[in-house]
Amino acid sequence: MTDKLIIFDTTLRDGEQSPGASMTKEEKLRIARQLERLRVDVIEAGFAASSNGDFEAVKAIADTIKDSTVCSLARANDRDIARAAEALKGAQRARIHTFIATSPLHMEKKLRMTPDQVYEQARLAVRYARNLCPDVEFSPEDGYRSEIDFLCRVLEAVIDEGATTINIPDTVGYAIPELYGEFIRTLRERIPNSDKAIWSVHCHNDLGMAVANSLAGVKIGGARQVECTINGLGERAGNCALEEVVMAVKTRRDYFGLEVGIDTTQIVPASRLVSQTTGFVVQPNKAVVGANAFAHASGIHQDGVLKARDTYEIMRAEDVGWSANKIVLGKLSGRNAFKQRLQELGIVMESESELNAAFAKFKELADRKAEIFDEDIIALVGDESVTPEKERYALVSLWQHSETGERPHARVVFTIDGREYVGEADGNGPVDASIKAIESHVKSGAELLLYSVNAITSGSTESQGEVTIRLQHGGRVVNGVGADPDIVVASAKAYLAALTKLHSQVERVAAQG
Repeated sequence: MTDKLIIFDTTLRDGEQSPGASMTKEEKLRIARQLERLRVDVIEAGFAASSNGDFEAVKAIADTIKDSTVCSLARANDRDIARAAEALKGAQRARIHTFIATSPLHMEKKLRMTPDQVYEQARLAVRYARNLCPDVEFSPEDGYRSEIDFLCRVLEAVIDEGATTINIPDTVGYAIPELYGEFIRTLRERIPNSDKAIWSVHCHNDLGMAVANSLAGVKIGGARQVECTINGLGERAGNCALEEVVMAVKTRRDYFGLEVGIDTTQIVPASRLVSQTTGFVVQPNKAVVGANAFAHASGIHQDGVLKARDTYEIMRAEDVGWSANKIVLGKLSGRNAFKQRLQELGIVMESESELNAAFAKFKELADRKAEIFDEDIIALVGDESVTPEKERYALVSLWQHSETGERPHARVVFTIDGREYVGEADGNGPVDASIKAIESHVKSGAELLLYSVNAITSGSTESQGEVTIRLQHGGRVVNGVGADPDIVVASAKAYLAALTKLHSQVERVAAQG
């Protein structure tokens, strides 16, 4: 007999806390649908009390997702918990995840509360949450650096109040695998009612050990839930990577003796969608989902794989969703075929007008690019994630001239709130000139933190270029993503998308890690 390991995905909450990774409601909903296809057990959809935008996103996901539990984070206070419960009303299965810091450092410096005050607030928060929702998770923030006697006291009390899951976060990525596993085991052994709750691990990757720590918490500590994100997305060095934990448990079932309910063939599609939505490119040598994860350059390796795949491959590429790029549509494809392919990719248009706009862009791309791949469609529809009504800045046209020995010049036509403007400027290159042409009117004062170009599909100079631009202004950091066969056009699109996000004054409240 084997146990089930619960996969709790927090890409839409903790992953979104990466600087510049914030997503629109439509983008979150699209990723949530892919997570449902991936068959994750719990989707942490957001932090409903942090902003109206996050509330609406959690509500939309709760109203849409049927096969996964939908969870909202809430600080240990009545307002946050009530807001989470309200957002989750439409969910078939809902969970409230409440937290409060328990380490001496956090209690003294951040909360300015005594241990007794923290104990009481944790207990009352879980009691209140349990009255609103039968499934309640409690996290002691910075739990791994908490004093174990105090932590045992708090956790025993919240289990008595009805917490169904107890999560022990390594909030700052300080843990070492063996020590973290022993820490979880000690808590479970010392707390009299520990068997009344499922134990969970939530590890950050500051020392590069988030996956190892999580697996130690499972194997040594007896945890049966892992909190993780697609591609290991998350603030600072990121979170425990879902794809690595899942494939470790499946590949080494002989060691872990656990089952996971994940449809692993959906891992790579999920990875690509998250990457293209947030603009956080997956490194080529990333385990499981990196472009080189199943590539063999060494002649000895190639010879071995050709003779017997398991000489060098412990997983099959197709088992995690890798497949040869297949042409799915062309310029002769009709609207129904396009709509059907969107559905197969898990992309749902909210209205006929959005579908028509996406189809028009598809036909335009098909006239310019003979081979249209799934990645092209995902990127193309990504441009539609901001509806025209919300899109403050939009590209109309771009002309640029560059010649060896001459200073490049660009002329950009774009709209601001529907009104057309023309900007012209010289630059060090065509991209620089185009951005300066936009700034000649916008004068945003934003600082460029990142400019990155990535080919959406490999193997052809016809591939669309995907450009990510990260801007910072007034303490806010945002990403803009643009895709086009012309890199300069993609750059202008990305810059305007970033300006649109800068203009959107979304309130953010720092949450636990």
